Amino acid sequence: MLALLTRPLGRILAGLVVLAVVAVGWFILQADPVFSSSHRQVIITVHRGDSIATIAAEMHAKGVIASPLAFRIDSLLFGAPQVQIGSYEISEGSSFSHVRAIFGSPPNVQVVNVTPGLTLHEVELQLARGVGTTYANTFAAAASAAVTPSPWVSSGPLEGLIGPGQYIITPHLTPAQLLGRMTAAFDKEAASVGLTPSTSVEGLSAYQLITGASIVEKEGYYAINMPKVARVIFNRLARGGPLQMDSTVLYYFAQDGGAVTRAMLQTPTPYNTYLNAGLTPTPICTVSPTALRAMLHAPAGTWLYFVLVNRNGEMAFSTTFAEQLKNERLAASRGL
Repeated sequence: MLALLTRPLGRILAGLVVLAVVAVGWFILQADPVFSSSHRQVIITVHRGDSIATIAAEMHAKGVIASPLAFRIDSLLFGAPQVQIGSYEISEGSSFSHVRAIFGSPPNVQVVNVTPGLTLHEVELQLARGVGTTYANTFAAAASAAVTPSPWVSSGPLEGLIGPGQYIITPHLTPAQLLGRMTAAFDKEAASVGLTPSTSVEGLSAYQLITGASIVEKEGYYAINMPKVARVIFNRLARGGPLQMDSTVLYYFAQDGGAVTRAMLQTPTPYNTYLNAGLTPTPICTVSPTALRAMLHAPAGTWLYFVLVNRNGEMAFSTTFAEQLKNERLAASRGL
């Protein structure tokens, strides 16, 4: 009788042992996928408040790990890494130990956001903060037509010739490669609005149109203002006098916005459009497609002046200086 009772129990125990061996084997294969041959790198971004389960789910979706469950079990057994907010480059098919090593260190991927209106100097500052001074200095050295040939200009800096967008800097991306991506993004942006290196509008070359668009970007600020600001630029150039744009004066002093002082206005720089007639020698910032379109398709009009008259960004445009003075008084009455 006892033998009859122990036989089912033995089968159950044997089955449990087999299940345990299978489970352990499965876990080991998940933790260390020795048969994985993929070396493709992917980016995992950790946001504030993300749990280990959330991170594991993203890693699974991008092929870094095969089983989020196994990774969570691994985290319970060996401790979860203290993941910092940021982006990480990691290989598909990584072992759990490699994942812990990557996420246990600071983010190895930096993100640079180049927005319209940003200067090359401001991009370099972002790089210095995120990647380091050496990387930023190498980028700055490459950001000239002499080092990085450009279809838009034969010499000088590549100011205005990088495209706006978000750029991910992985551990193996060189400054030259990053700059290449940025200039390629600008070429794509220019093509999207119909601008080519041989384009000419109202006597301005393609590079001059980009320069004008950079001033439009800074002066117009809001998309609704940009077409008329572009027409003001064309009208002032046609008149032969100085553009008298504060943004160009500030650019020389690496200042974005703020008051233009009397000393600045009296300083003879190539970017002082109060003292010099015509456009600045280079663009003064990264340009948006809207600013480029404004220069390519400026509306007809006789405006020569503009001023901000509303805190919502509305500008008033005028043809005569008397009208401009009236609009300036309106702006002053509104505390602008």
